[in-house]
Formats: sequence, structure tokens, C-alpha cells
Amino acid sequence: MTGATLDGSDRAERTGRAHPGADTGHAGAGYVLRTATADDLGGARAVMLDTVYRDLKSGYVPRWHADIIDPEAAYLRPERCTLLVVEHRGEIVATGAVRDRGPQAPPNPQWVADRFPSGSTAQLCRIYVRPERRRHGLARQLVRELGEFAARAGGYTTLYLHTDPAVPGAEPFWRSLAREVCDERTLPGGGQGIVHFELPMPALGSTDTPPVK
Repeated sequence: MTGATLDGSDRAERTGRAHPGADTGHAGAGYVLRTATADDLGGARAVMLDTVYRDLKSGYVPRWHADIIDPEAAYLRPERCTLLVVEHRGEIVATGAVRDRGPQAPPNPQWVADRFPSGSTAQLCRIYVRPERRRHGLARQLVRELGEFAARAGGYTTLYLHTDPAVPGAEPFWRSLAREVCDERTLPGGGQGIVHFELPMPALGSTDTPPVK
């Protein structure tokens, strides 16, 4: 398995190769960001399940989390989807994925679903970092690499995501990178309480996270 630390080395390939990354301020810390392989799925699933139980406090809900149980079918097999992992000393400590499906209505507002149709929308999802590995720049690096994947995949015109603002740090993080499309807390009844965001599609070869417009 090929790998490289997050120091700007080695352009990514689709299977198990390391992705380039800006120095996060923890050079030499042993973090490796790469495309997941089948061998990584157990570790990735553990990060995801721990997050939905501990941070999201929803527990496993089949209609929301089927991709966590079978990430190979959700992310590894489809050509225009991907799952990235960050490994630290043999342990998967962070995940991030692209799926080729936009938000559905219901439960999301119909106009949000219409704005982000499946097929042309790259949805960023499962960007989770273990608590003890946060504030190392890993989530920001995952976002950048996922955006570049979507740009290379072709056919995508939009990057979309939603977040639960009840998760500590989630809302300010996404507001630093993306533009709000709909804050469901402002809808009658509060909706699902989530916030929908759009990110600019990066230009291929860009070395920086695109600015919020």
C-alpha cells in the first residue's frame, strides 16, 4: 500500500494512493491521507459509527446510515464516488466521502433538492475526525481533496453538503469554507435543524481551498 505524509508529496490516484496536502503545522506527525481500500473499511466504519453515536447522538439509523454499513458499495465501487481516509500509525483517524446523490425531498425542502439534483451534484459526506485528532487541519485537507476528486471525476457542477449545528465546531468550520444555502432552523417548525451549504467547485491543479463567494 502506497502512502505519503501530509507534506505536499505524491499526486493521488484512485486506489490506495496518498493525496498531496499542505503542511498542516504537524509535519512529521505521521498522518497519511489516501483513497480507502477494502482493507480500510473496518477502521473507517468505526470512525463513522463512533461519530454518529457520540457527536450526532442519533445512533445508527438504517435510512440515514446504510452507507456506513456498506461503504464499499456506496463509495468504492461507483466510479464517481470516493472514500478518503487519514491514517496515523496504522489507525484510521478520519474519513471523508463524495457521493453522486443530492439531497432528497422529503425530508429536505423541495427547493433545496431541486437546486442540487442527483448526478450533477457531488455531495460531501462523512467528514469525521476522531476527537483527539481534531485541530490538526485534517478536515480542511479532506475537503480540499474531495473537491478535487469531484472536479476530476467530471459531470459534477456543484459541491453540496449539510451539517448538524448541534455538533461542536461543525457550523463555524463549514461557514469558514462554504456558503449557506438554507438554515432549516429558520423554517416554520425548525425543519430538521440542519444547515445546507454549497462550496465552489475547485479548479483542477489548485493548491488552496477555494474562497467562499
